[in-house]
Amino acid sequence: MNLEIIDLVAAGAFTLAAIGLLGSPGPAIAALLAVGKTHGLGGGLRFYGGLQIGLATAAAISAAGFVSLIVAVPATRVVMIVVATAYLLYLAYKIATAPVRAEPSDAEAAAPKGGFALAGAVVGITNPKAYVAFASLMAPVTLVASTALGDGILKWLLVVLVMIVVDILWLLAGVALGRASLPPSIERGLNYILAAMIVAAAGLAFL
Repeated sequence: MNLEIIDLVAAGAFTLAAIGLLGSPGPAIAALLAVGKTHGLGGGLRFYGGLQIGLATAAAISAAGFVSLIVAVPATRVVMIVVATAYLLYLAYKIATAPVRAEPSDAEAAAPKGGFALAGAVVGITNPKAYVAFASLMAPVTLVASTALGDGILKWLLVVLVMIVVDILWLLAGVALGRASLPPSIERGLNYILAAMIVAAAGLAFL
C-alpha cells in the first residue's frame, strides 16, 4: 500500500479514536481482566488469543460493510445478545467461584468448558456492541481515497493493532492483580467484584 495515497493525518486521528473507544472498559475487557487475575498469564493469554480472533473477525465484517445485514435481521442480533450474555454470565460464575491461592491444576479445573480460547472467541465475535463500535469508527472517515478495498484493509489493520496492544495491557494488569500478596478474604472479594463487573458491563453494553 503506497504511503503517498494514505491520509496520514486521518489515519492518526482514526488510531487515537480507536484507542479511546476500544481501550475503554466493556464486557470483553472486564472478562479479560478477571481471567488474568484468577487464572494467571497462561489462562489469560489463551482467553486473549481467542478474544483477538473473535474481535478481528467482527472488525472484518464491519470493514466489509456487512453490519447493516446484521441490523436488518433482528433475530440475528437477538441471538448474538443471548449467546454473548449467557457466556459472560457463565464466565462471571467461574470467576466468582475460582479458588483463591489456587495451584495451576485447580485453576485449570476451573476453566470454562471448551477452554479459555473458545470463551474469548465467543465473547469477541458475538458482541453486537463491538460491531457498532467498529462501524462507527470505520464509516465516517476515508484513509485511502484511491481504493475502497485498501481503505477497508488499512482500517482493519489499525483496529486490530489497537486491540492487540490495549487488550494485552489490560490482561497484564489483571495478572499483576492476581500476583499481589493479598489475604484470601480480600482476594475472594476481588473475585466477586470482578464477576460483578462482567455482569454489569454486559448489562450496560447490551441494553
